[in-house]
Amino acid sequence: MNEYFAVILIVIIAIVFNNLNTKIRKLEKEISDLNSRVNKTTLQSVITPEVTPAEEIITSQQIHPQESPREDIRPHENKNLPPTEQKDWLNPVFEFLKQNILTIIGIFTLVLGIGYFVKYAIDKNWIGETARAGIGLCTGAGIILVGHFLRKNYKTFASIITGGGIAILYFTATIAFREYHLFSQNTAFMITSVITAISIILSYYYKSEVLIIISLIGGFTAPLMISTGQSNYPFLFIYLTLLNIGMLAVTFLKHWKSVGWTAYVFTTIYLFYWTEEKPQLLSVTFYIISYIIFYVFALLDYFRKKELSTLDILMLVLINCSSVMGLYYIFDQLQYEPVIIFPIIFAIVNSVLFFRENTRKSTGTPFSVFAGITVSLITIAIALQFKTHLITSIWAIESALLLFIWKKTGHKIFKTCFHLLFPLVIFAQIATWSEYFNVENLNIGFNPVFLTSLVTITSTVINLYLLRNTEKETEKSNFFEDLTTIIGYGVIYIALLLEITYHMQDMPWGPISNVGLLFTIYYIFILLMLRKQLRISNDIQTGLLIILCFLMIINISAPTSEVVEDILSKGLQPSFYLLHLLQWIPLIYVLFKIIPNTEFHKSKISYWIISLAFITSVSCELHHSYVLAVSQDVMSSYAAKKHFNIVYLPIIWTILSSLFIYIGLKKDIQEYSKIGFVLVGIMVLKLYGYDVWQMDNISRISAFIALGVILLLSSFTFQRLKNIIRNMVDKKDKNEENTDL
Repeated sequence: MNEYFAVILIVIIAIVFNNLNTKIRKLEKEISDLNSRVNKTTLQSVITPEVTPAEEIITSQQIHPQESPREDIRPHENKNLPPTEQKDWLNPVFEFLKQNILTIIGIFTLVLGIGYFVKYAIDKNWIGETARAGIGLCTGAGIILVGHFLRKNYKTFASIITGGGIAILYFTATIAFREYHLFSQNTAFMITSVITAISIILSYYYKSEVLIIISLIGGFTAPLMISTGQSNYPFLFIYLTLLNIGMLAVTFLKHWKSVGWTAYVFTTIYLFYWTEEKPQLLSVTFYIISYIIFYVFALLDYFRKKELSTLDILMLVLINCSSVMGLYYIFDQLQYEPVIIFPIIFAIVNSVLFFRENTRKSTGTPFSVFAGITVSLITIAIALQFKTHLITSIWAIESALLLFIWKKTGHKIFKTCFHLLFPLVIFAQIATWSEYFNVENLNIGFNPVFLTSLVTITSTVINLYLLRNTEKETEKSNFFEDLTTIIGYGVIYIALLLEITYHMQDMPWGPISNVGLLFTIYYIFILLMLRKQLRISNDIQTGLLIILCFLMIINISAPTSEVVEDILSKGLQPSFYLLHLLQWIPLIYVLFKIIPNTEFHKSKISYWIISLAFITSVSCELHHSYVLAVSQDVMSSYAAKKHFNIVYLPIIWTILSSLFIYIGLKKDIQEYSKIGFVLVGIMVLKLYGYDVWQMDNISRISAFIALGVILLLSSFTFQRLKNIIRNMVDKKDKNEENTDL
């Protein structure tokens, strides 16, 4: 019953198709007649042009007053500037899919239908194994023949149909070899090679780029179809090399770039798989052959037209990067030296083209591209010679190269590739940093982890420089550029911090955290000093100053206290205490040089933050110095701390509060005066609420006398300062009155 239903359905489809085909032919004839009439009318109008009345001309000008005469816009004389408008290279792909999606789905469905039919016939034992293979080959040949007859009027449709027929031939040969064992592997390889050759010849004969891509995909996947699991790589890559040479010839004749890219993707996958599975010295030969083929492919337009397209530049970058990665991995696994020979050779090749551009006195896109690739390869060679991590170093250098090429050419695809590659650089660098926790006894500075970090830092600095110049030219801020800038500064900071703290891991936690915080303080301090050159915004400057103040408070309190205890317990040398004194350099410089030139004091709370940092720094500094001076061990330091907090700390706070009140009155900054009075209040509460009850009589008398004298002297100074200010104001008012008179 199902068989009859299928036959009836096929007949109905044939009738419907015939009717549709008849209607389509009628429409085509009507359109052809209409075009001929239009052409005759156009010819007559050209011979006897119509005279337009003056009224209509005046009316049309009045209706469209906004239209202005076209200006003769000339392009900029500098040919090196990036183009203003760029076409999206994905548009042709989307247009092709939009116009031919039904054809693609149709041929795919037809192949599946034939496959299901053959499977059904096999299940019913209608045909034998040889007959099954014969049906598949005849079906594929029949579909190719149909495409051949349709090629004149329906070129794209015929190409897809023919590609479907070629796919059927490939799958039939594969099934006949793997499932039915009708012939040997060599015979199967010869059959697939013949199918590939026929498909390429048909593609060239039909002038169909779509068909040759389908043929190439079949040619590259054919070895997988007939594989028996035995790794005969030399035979495989001889076949792939012949296929790539054919690709290069077709590209040279027809200028089909997509053919070369298809071949590159498959060849690179095969090479990397061979390299990872079984590194052999023989594979170096095929890497070099592939490098030459695809390098020539990328330079075809350069030698023809003296120009490099976007895809050509991208191919140059990728072929150099992938070849260096594969060849270095082989030499590293086989313990061959020198490992830098291939990046040096590739750098020489690119430098020849660079000097060729230089002798022609050309500073266009090819000049910049060859220069960038040459410098990148030399940098990679230096990095690999010092045994840095392969993936991280190459990706970091390539990211800077992509950004440099985007800067010079203006092609957005390189900027997009940079945004895709930069996160991979960060992840690879994080994986590299993890070795700090797994490897012991690394050399200071000259170790693979830090040398890799130096490569990443160098590329990051280049990226930041290029992004800063780009933002300066466009005067716009982009989210990805801002995020990349922030991450770049973070990478530099973490790389240096991890290297410093790694070599201190045998020390107590106190000095490690003290050095780490001190490094962080100086890192932010350097950013603030270079804020104009780095074009750091005012809001970020304010945020960095706030962070700097709190880091100073944290560093001089808890970590430095632990350093003091470690010195008293003989765990550290006393000279280590002098290291934290370096904190005072950025604090003093920020107070007197940076803050006055920023908008930090735009908010009133900023006065309280900077005052808190200063008061804490002075108090803790004197506290630590006193404890170290009078204590012999950790136990005796407890009494020294208590004595300092009760006797000396109120005196210090009194002096500081007087200083803040004095500055507030002299500079007419009310916030400083408020801070001084608040500090006096805290000191008085502490004195009368706690300290008095912990002192002996002599200390209590001494403290009260000293504080009383200080407060009286401060009060006298304030009164005198008020009188001076009042006299100055009165004198100023009198001078203004005399001037008015």
